[in-house]
Amino acid sequence: MASDLHELLRTLRVWDPQVTALAPFDPDTAPAAPLPLFAEWFAAAVSAGQTEPHTMSLATSDASGLPDVRIVMLHGADADGWSFASHDGSRKGRQLAARPYAALGFYWPVLGRQVRVRGPVSAAPSEEAQGDLHARSTGALAAALTGHQSEVLPSLDELAGASESAWERAAADPAAPVPSWTLYRLRPEEVEFFQGDERRRHVRLRYRCEDADGRRESWTRELLWP
Repeated sequence: MASDLHELLRTLRVWDPQVTALAPFDPDTAPAAPLPLFAEWFAAAVSAGQTEPHTMSLATSDASGLPDVRIVMLHGADADGWSFASHDGSRKGRQLAARPYAALGFYWPVLGRQVRVRGPVSAAPSEEAQGDLHARSTGALAAALTGHQSEVLPSLDELAGASESAWERAAADPAAPVPSWTLYRLRPEEVEFFQGDERRRHVRLRYRCEDADGRRESWTRELLWP
């Protein structure tokens, strides 16, 4: 099995020109702060047809410092930070309660681009979390109402029953509250933009925050070796 996997890996390419158009990136033209550049790159990924460009890796660590990572959905990015949501009792919720610091990773292979973000995480007020949840789809509300995220599941039949009840409630009451639902905001201390190059002269531009009274108004920009 291992040899089959290795053989399969050798057949694969990174940034196949049939599906990837490596975009030019001149770091000298980059804005003074990372958020405008992120918005520009995100829009470019959408225009280029990147599948699910709003999904991202979220890395956290538990109370012992052991790492964990999963894919979540970006809910927004603004002056308050990059936001995502989950139940506060989920594995990620418990980890963020114990160590409120995280990292995000975006990968848009259609353009050969990555964005990495890391910084402290805080929870938005409950009314904002509920507003964010109720602005989403019926399915999203049903999933939130199902609850028990990250708990041990006795059987798929139990999941099916709980989910069916949650879907019925979500359809009947689109404003149904989910008290455990939490909107998290990561306030960046570092943001790195990576642009791939076919000759492996990848451009890496890192922004580091020079905190101005907590307002993230001053950033240092620097290039990194690929």
